[in-house]
Amino acid sequence: MTMKLTNHTDAYENAKLNYANVSKNEESTPEQIESAWSNMQDALVNSLTTQVTNNVATQNLDQTILSNRGANILTAAEQKFFNAVVQSDGFTSDVILPETTVERIYDDLTTDHPLLSVINFQNLGTITLTAITSEYEGAAVWGPIFGDIKGQLNAAFSQENIAQSKLTAFVVLPKDLAKFGPTWVEAYVRAQITETYAVALESAVINGAGPIKHEPIGLVRDLVVAVDPTNGHAKKAVAGALTLADSKATVREFANIGKFLSEKANGKKLNVSGKVALIINPSDAWDLKAEFTTQNSLGVYITAMPFNFTLIESVFATVGEVIAFVTDRYDAYRGGGVEVTEYKETLAMEDCNLHIAKTFAFGKPRDNKVAAIYTLPVTP
Repeated sequence: MTMKLTNHTDAYENAKLNYANVSKNEESTPEQIESAWSNMQDALVNSLTTQVTNNVATQNLDQTILSNRGANILTAAEQKFFNAVVQSDGFTSDVILPETTVERIYDDLTTDHPLLSVINFQNLGTITLTAITSEYEGAAVWGPIFGDIKGQLNAAFSQENIAQSKLTAFVVLPKDLAKFGPTWVEAYVRAQITETYAVALESAVINGAGPIKHEPIGLVRDLVVAVDPTNGHAKKAVAGALTLADSKATVREFANIGKFLSEKANGKKLNVSGKVALIINPSDAWDLKAEFTTQNSLGVYITAMPFNFTLIESVFATVGEVIAFVTDRYDAYRGGGVEVTEYKETLAMEDCNLHIAKTFAFGKPRDNKVAAIYTLPVTP
């Protein structure tokens, strides 16, 4: 059994929303972005501390009951690792989190965050990666029994060397860890890293400017135009407008989205049925949901998107725009485990020990037709 700290305070949710607004604003300065990020991290620490404090007494009782039943709260390796953390009031040296904890971090990422749940993060285990990708229709070919298939395979598979970007999260641990115990410390550390990584990854998958900025390449970025040596990949031009004028026009507009995404940049066709997702800002999502909500004969309201498109809300989407993309055509990679290091340089805190958790990740669309941007009608 593992515990998840996801019932965050309003202060943290507001700080996260503020960071999203600042980070996606092209006019924000690095100082403003850094300040918003720091405020969000402070609010996250306070939220997690509140949750642990409110629940530790109940959990102590539950743990006694579970132990009597023979339940395994943590693996033996995790128990040993986080016992050492408790006894030393934090991470006293450079350590790699147990692999099972890291896997749970990414499981939590892909379970609790809708956008990341449709992005397939591949764990390639190293910092500098060699990624091999293929398009489905080319991986198996027909030919003569003794024919040469090398050329066909070269066309079907592609290899790309990827130098991943470093993703760093701050981990703040109370100095009086002994009162929490290893199980809660594991949950506390995992929740901090998960939430911080989730915010950073979601922002990057949508808006990342690419290697120039040491970020993944986001869905809204143009892979064809020249890369600016300072600002990285430029944002794509808008592909069209959704008017939602009436039911017939709306269905045709959604069909045009599917048609656009059903062709690769090289002109080859592909089947995207059941694979199209729409990313939209939460403030706009209600307008779109209202268009597709009907009442059935039992009086129950049902919301269903045309052609089984998936609606994903994200505060990192620009208000007034919707990003349509093919979910299995964005390649995301991670590697290097999660390394935790004591942070001694600055930001000293009176009652807490500060650490940094580092991992490596990268992502990019397969080509320039993986995603498209559409505008939404302005509503009061």
